Amino acid sequence: MKTVTLACHEFDANLLYSDDGLAPFFAADSAVKNAGGSKSASFSAEGEQWRARLSYQESNIVHPGNMTPHGTEWRLETMREYRIKVYRDPAEDPIGQQEFVAHIAPRWPGMEGERSDGSRVEIPVPDGFGEGVNVRVQGSNIAFERYPDLVARAGAALGIAGRYFRDPHPMTNIQDAERYGRVHRDASGPIHARDGPIASMGHLLEDDRSGYRKVVQNDDDEHGRNLPGYYHTVTLDERRVREAFPDHRLPKEVKHYYAREAEGLDEDNPLAHPKVGASLQVSLLDDDETVRWCDLDRLRRELDQTVLSVLADAGIDVAPSGGGSGPFVEDAYFTPKVDESGPDPIGLDMTRVRQSQESVVVRYLADGLRPTQWETLVTDGGEIAPAEIADAHGRHVESVRDALRDMEDLVHREYAKVSLRSEYIAELVHDAVAEARESVKRAAETTAKAIEAAERGMDETMSAFIAWAHRHGIDFQDAREARLKLRFDDHTDAGKAIREGFRLWKNAGLPEERYRQARVRFQDGSVGDAWRWLTPG
Repeated sequence: MKTVTLACHEFDANLLYSDDGLAPFFAADSAVKNAGGSKSASFSAEGEQWRARLSYQESNIVHPGNMTPHGTEWRLETMREYRIKVYRDPAEDPIGQQEFVAHIAPRWPGMEGERSDGSRVEIPVPDGFGEGVNVRVQGSNIAFERYPDLVARAGAALGIAGRYFRDPHPMTNIQDAERYGRVHRDASGPIHARDGPIASMGHLLEDDRSGYRKVVQNDDDEHGRNLPGYYHTVTLDERRVREAFPDHRLPKEVKHYYAREAEGLDEDNPLAHPKVGASLQVSLLDDDETVRWCDLDRLRRELDQTVLSVLADAGIDVAPSGGGSGPFVEDAYFTPKVDESGPDPIGLDMTRVRQSQESVVVRYLADGLRPTQWETLVTDGGEIAPAEIADAHGRHVESVRDALRDMEDLVHREYAKVSLRSEYIAELVHDAVAEARESVKRAAETTAKAIEAAERGMDETMSAFIAWAHRHGIDFQDAREARLKLRFDDHTDAGKAIREGFRLWKNAGLPEERYRQARVRFQDGSVGDAWRWLTPG
C-alpha cells in the first residue's frame, strides 16, 4: 500500500565503541589541546555541507590514577569529557534545526562518578564491553541511521580518526526517537477530537488500574490563547500498545501538537499547522529491556505504522494522489512524498473496541445482574477488595468471589483487588446503574428487548445495536409502537453516528425504512429525519 513518507524528528542514543579501547577519548583530548581548547571544521556528507565544533567540559568521573583497572596507562591529570556539535551549513538549513551534539565520555568496568556532595556512585558499563567510549548523541531532523556516519565524518574533520566511530557496539542503545508528519490545521480536528483516535486509545485500551497510560488534552498555548489540539497526547506502555497494534512491542507516545508560536502565524507558514507524531518511551520498558541499535528498523516501522494508523483512523488520506500534498503540509524537514516503502496502516477500529465494551455491559444488563454483582461494580471508580465489598453490603465473601468469576470480561482481578476493565466500561456501568435506580421500569423493558432478540437468534447483532441506541438516546423500548427517536447533544459527528446506527440496525435484521424515517432531535431544538443523513451528497 502506498503511504506518505514520514520524517525523523528527535533522536537520542548512546553509541558505544570498544574496538579501539580508549583511543578515541585520548584522540579527542589531543585534538582539543592542540587547538587551544576548541576547534571548528567543515565536511560534506551525501552531497550536503555540514559544520562541526569540538570543545570540552569538566567531568565528574573519578580519576583512575596512573592506570585503569584493565591496565591502560592514564596520563591525563584533569578529567574531562568532550563535545562535538554537528549542524547543517546555515546556507542549506536557514531554520537551523538540523543538528546534534555528540558527548564523548570514557568507559571501563568499575568506573565511578562523584556526586556534588562528595559521595561516589558506580557508572554502569555493559558486561563484556571492556574499555571504550560512550558517544551520547542527541539531535533532531536527521535520519536515525545517519548519526554514526556523521559522527565519524565530523571526527575526521576535527582531527579524530573517523574509523573510531564507524561500527557501533551491539550494546548501543536508543533512548528516544520520533517520526512525524505535518497536517493542515483544517484537516487535523478529527485526530484530537474527544472521540478521535488519541482520546480513544487512552480511554479504551486500558485496564482500570494496572500498567501505564496517560492522556493529555491541552487546548491553550503558553500565552493562554485557545488553539484546539495545541498539545494532545496519549502514552501507552507495552501491553496497552499491543491492544491496538498486536505485533508492536515498544511503548510509545502519540501526539498532535503545534509550535509555540503557531497561533500568531499566517496560514502559509508551515509552523501554523500541527505535527502528528509517535515517539519511543524507554522509561516504560521493563528494567531488563533495552532498544538496541539492531532494533532500529523495527523501531522506525512501529513509529511509522502508529502515526499512519492514527491518521487513517481520523479519516486523513495517508496517500494523497494527483501530484498534490493533500491534507499534509511540507516543512523544512518533512516532504509528503508518497511511495511504497512504508508499512501499511493498521485499522485501529476504535468503534469496534467501543461497541465490544458496550455490548459486554448490555449483555449483563440483559442477563440481569444479581444484587451482589451490582454491589461489586458500584465502587468509587478505583479498585476494591472482594472482602471489602462483602463487609460493606453484608455479603459472604465467597458470594462476592462467585459474582466476580461470572464477570471476567467486565472486571479485572489481580492481587485480591477488583476494578472495572476500562474507564469507558466504568462510565457505561455508572450511567446504567444510575439509570436503573431512577427508572427500574425502563431497565426491565430494555432487558426484555435484549432477551427477545436473543430468542430470535440475533443476540450479538441486537446487543451491538442496543448499545449504540443507549449511547445516542434512541427511544428503543417503544420501537414497535412509535416512531424511532434519535437524540443528540449537538450536530458534531451526528451524521457519522447515524450512519453507524443504520449499519447496526440492518445487521440486526430490522426494516431499513423504519430507521430511515426516524426523527432526529438536537439539544438546541432543531429536528430532522434520519434519511437526510443517509442520502449521499
